[in-house]
This record gives sequence, structure tokens and C-alpha cells, in this order.
Amino acid sequence: MRSSVLVSVVTVSLLVAPLVPQSNAQITEALVTAFAGKVAGLWDNGQLELLGNYCNYNVRPTIKKFQLYFNGSMYCPGWTTIRGEASTRSRSGVVGETTKDFIRKAMAAGLITQQQATDFLKT
Repeated sequence: MRSSVLVSVVTVSLLVAPLVPQSNAQITEALVTAFAGKVAGLWDNGQLELLGNYCNYNVRPTIKKFQLYFNGSMYCPGWTTIRGEASTRSRSGVVGETTKDFIRKAMAAGLITQQQATDFLKT
């Protein structure tokens, strides 16, 4: 199939699609599904390996002064009771900040050496 025919078919499809009537129920369902997917994606739980130990983290959203923030928490069961915590505006950066807080607290408690902490925080 020639590319010009393919482009024409796609263009016509995009122009005609909004003209196809949908019921209010279909529109409402699509909006609710999209909204629920976005909201559910704000929370996160997971596991990572930190200096040879398995640690769990969780991320949850919160609102501060009408702005969205993310609170992170990290703990390593079986290794220590220290808990790393952070709050940032960045969904992707909160786990890193939580991990850095955990490393600083572990170093202060004597669990890891200054060199291990420095090596980890550089990366």
C-alpha cells in the first residue's frame, strides 16, 4: 500500500471519528476510567536492593497548599528499624530522596561506613 493512501485513510478516520455519536454513558465511562487510572497511578509500592539488603518502599500522594506532593517511606526488614522518609513534588524523584535519607540515617547509626554512604550518594 502506498504511503499516500495510508495517510489519506488515517486523515479521514481522524476527521470522521468525532462525528460518530456516542451515548452519555459511554462518554462518562471513558472519563471515569481515564480518571481512575491516573489517580491509581499516583501510589506505588515496591522493593529494591540496597547495599546487599532488600528494602521496601512506598509512595503516596498528598496535597499541601493546593499543590500535589509525594511522600515516600523506605524500610529494610531484617536489617534495621531505620526508616527513610522524604516529601517532594516529583513522583519519580521521591524514592531517590527517601533512599538518600535512609543512607544518611544508617550512617549516623553506624550501620554503614562513611565511605559506603559517600559512594552510594555519589551515584
